Formats: sequence, structure tokens, C-alpha cells
Amino acid sequence: MMIPGVQSDEFSLPDAGKPGGILDKDDFLKLLVMQLRHQDPLSPLEGTEFAAQLAHFSSVEQLSNINSNLMFSLDANYLLTQSINNALATTFIGKEVRASADRFFYTGEGDVTLGYNLANSADTVVVKVYDEMGNLVKTLNGDGSKGENAITWDGTNENNHKLDKGKYSFTVEAKDKGGAEISVEQYILGKVEGVRFKDNGTFFIIGGVEIALSNIREILEG
Repeated sequence: MMIPGVQSDEFSLPDAGKPGGILDKDDFLKLLVMQLRHQDPLSPLEGTEFAAQLAHFSSVEQLSNINSNLMFSLDANYLLTQSINNALATTFIGKEVRASADRFFYTGEGDVTLGYNLANSADTVVVKVYDEMGNLVKTLNGDGSKGENAITWDGTNENNHKLDKGKYSFTVEAKDKGGAEISVEQYILGKVEGVRFKDNGTFFIIGGVEIALSNIREILEG
């Protein structure tokens, strides 16, 4: 930027290499002071021009302050919202919920209810249960009705031997009469045992497995 009556090597210009190449209010003020300091005494800056530059500086300063206040307000609102969400999340403890997930923890006793939602009616529905190592341990035939469905796994393998407690997963394969695949949403039913707060969000502990808050689809019991 050139200033009337001033050689570029007489002073150091403010850094114009900032993000977006935009000068802030401090840079603008430096330029204004330099212009006054180095103006030609025989041709001083016109009063109207000087007033216009002062008005411009005032506008830049006000915009800068508005931007700072806005950023502060956004940060404060985010922290407040995060605090409220964390506080509300703890109220889910002890409640039965339905959560979109394909992993669950088997205690080694009793049955496990696995759920799925079919976009359309299916001719065949096959539910496969896998252990933590990815080995297929049980294959079940499910209901092909459109909408919400559930199937019970008794914790046994294909030989009807009871399996040990641990982490398991399941898949649901649904097809129509023509053999075309039907869209399926899998979910688990369980009680919220605890809440865990992480940098990437809030997680519920359901059956010993972490489930993201965003994956909770329904509260089944108040």
C-alpha cells in the first residue's frame, strides 16, 4: 500500500500477509499515523479526507469488536449447551432404551433381545450372531413383517451349547421373494448402566458396550 508523500522504504508497513489479506484495526491505525507523520507540509491532508479516514477507522474498529463479541457469545453458548446435554444425559441411567447398534454384551445367562426395522416386508430374514473374534456362532430365522421386529437369542451356539459371557455382534439379512435385499436398521434393547463423556461426544454404557448418544432412538421406560 502506498501513502501519498511517503517512500516505501521509510517505514515498515503492517503485515498484509494475514489470513485473507485483510488488515485489522491496529494495522489501519498504523497506516493513518504514518500518513499524518509523513504528509507533505506544503500539501497537508484535507480536513474532509482526514475525517473520512477517521470514520473508516471507527467502522473497522466497531466491526472488529462485533466479531470478537460474536465469537465469545458462540463459545459461551457451546459450553452452556454441552453442560446441559451432559447433565441431561445422566438422567438416562437406569432407563430402558432402543439404540441403533450391532454390538452387545452377553452376560452368560438368560436371553438377549435383538431388534431390527424392515423398510418393506421380507420373504426371508436371517439373523447371524458372531463372537468377539468374528466367528459365526448362531443363525436364526426372523420375522419378515414390515417395520419393527425383535428376535430372542438364548446365548447358545449351533450345537445348543451355552456360550461364555463377552462381546458379540449380529447382522440381519432380509430379502424379498425375488431375492432382492431389503433395507434393514439394526438395534439393541437394553438398560443404560452409565454415561461416559469423551472428546468426540457423549456415550451411554448399555450392556457393557459404549453407544453414542446420537444412536439412541427411543426411551422405552420412564
